[in-house]
Amino acid sequence: MTDGEGYRNPTEVQMSQLVLPCHTNQRGELGVGQLLKWIDTAACLSAERHAGCPCVTASMDDIYFEHTISVGQVVNIKAKVNRAFNSSMEVGIQVASEDLCSEKQWNVCKALATFVAHREITKVKLKQITPRTEEEKMEHSVAAERRRMRLVYADTIKDLLANCAIQDNLESRDCSRMVPAEKTRVESVELVLPPHANHQGNTFGGQIMAWMENVATIAASRLCRAHPTLKAIEMFHFRGPSQVGDRLVLKAIVNNAFKHSMEVGVCVEAYRQEAETHRRHINSAFMTFVVLDADDQPQLLPWIRPQPGDGERRYREASARKKIRLDRKYIVSCKQTEVPLSVPWDPSNQVYLSYNNVSSLKMLVAKDNWVLSSEISQVRLYTLEDDKFLSFHMEMVVHVDAAQAFLLLSDLRRRPEWDKHYRSVELVQQVDEDDAIYHVTSPALGGHTKPQDFVILASRRKPCDNGDPYVIALRSVTLPTHRETPEYRRGETLCSGFCLWREEDQLTKVSYYNQATPGVLNYVTTNVAGLSSEFYTTFKACEQFLLDNRNDLAPSLQTL
Repeated sequence: MTDGEGYRNPTEVQMSQLVLPCHTNQRGELGVGQLLKWIDTAACLSAERHAGCPCVTASMDDIYFEHTISVGQVVNIKAKVNRAFNSSMEVGIQVASEDLCSEKQWNVCKALATFVAHREITKVKLKQITPRTEEEKMEHSVAAERRRMRLVYADTIKDLLANCAIQDNLESRDCSRMVPAEKTRVESVELVLPPHANHQGNTFGGQIMAWMENVATIAASRLCRAHPTLKAIEMFHFRGPSQVGDRLVLKAIVNNAFKHSMEVGVCVEAYRQEAETHRRHINSAFMTFVVLDADDQPQLLPWIRPQPGDGERRYREASARKKIRLDRKYIVSCKQTEVPLSVPWDPSNQVYLSYNNVSSLKMLVAKDNWVLSSEISQVRLYTLEDDKFLSFHMEMVVHVDAAQAFLLLSDLRRRPEWDKHYRSVELVQQVDEDDAIYHVTSPALGGHTKPQDFVILASRRKPCDNGDPYVIALRSVTLPTHRETPEYRRGETLCSGFCLWREEDQLTKVSYYNQATPGVLNYVTTNVAGLSSEFYTTFKACEQFLLDNRNDLAPSLQTL
């Protein structure tokens, strides 16, 4: 059976649900809480199909709802495991709606959930996923980078909120349309019963999310005095389980109202007995609501007046989160063809730019339709024409340890030693252990009289599992300290970098990728018809550089 021809992922679960009046809200649309329950159930079944044992919801990434679903329509949900780690799995979920009368279909949302396999007696060690199709290979490869981002998410948000300056003058707002935040506060208690729990007695994550959506909707309604629509749920983690018999206290309040949207914060706490004074923090989430008119256009919202102290803190943090959320949605969620070549580098988006940098390279690597253009002395050139991009891929095997090659190639300051297209390299900012920004100058190319310069973000990653490559991803960014000058012609690179696979001890497959747009790296487009002597010479110079320095450890990199 060939890929894509009758093939179905063994972890894939499909669910179809007819939307009945009991599932809908006051507008006759499927309640998001009910949808979240179905999403969680389908994802859990997929995770358990792979794990072969019970699984619990650990986290859910950002969800953006693109389309509402009406009574009488069908909800089609597909869930499959993208990648398995030690005891956790990333499950990808796609949700679409279908009108049975007109046969029209709409994309509703995509979601990524993390599930943890759990056995009471033995420790779980999950078997690895073997991706077969191009899509599965892309998702499998990028899942490791998404996991990395999730693990640092809480600290990232905390740091960004502390450093993100928001100009929001409360005194200048129209007080005639202000609503005190305390008027939107909601508190509700739920008793966890057997229908709310799985076969282990743990409360379904989707059930908790549905209860959270319910109190958040009530809080939002108290601000706008209308029926709000949930548009987005920010990434959140379940801090601990709850079981049958627990009492869950759900609290919600509108943190801030913007021109056309509002953020509602929701907190869930659990306790066992009425006499208990200690409550366990189960979950917190932030939900974004809008109010739509008859033409489905967002209406203006009243301002919120926060309470002094914690209320003002939540108010300003909501403004910061809005900026972070927009940056994350723009950089992480949009298609590669929609990302501008150079994105401004800012503390609020640096984590997501790093993610986009690495994941873009991994998706380029995973594409199936690379064509071998030529081969000289075991140096191969592959090309790929996709959309408006022209990409090339150089490959060779070098007698050097993969970790050592990674150390040598990830420091761009050493690239002029073997690549004549890099005339000088200045380290502008060492962002963290794995990310750095460089200013690169290169000689004039393609008949131009001016030399070029680039501002490049270099992001490096060590392998997540056996079989994964070392990754060095490069892309252009803009910095206010390094604007375009008359002396240089500013160049841009959308996606390029190295992937290094350990073949065996002291033997590494070195692959270089570059995705070019018209006008970018002219020497690429002029020589791509074959493996030009220039390409071959440069890559062989890289091989010699690795061989000459295979026993040399740069002091700044010894700790990696």
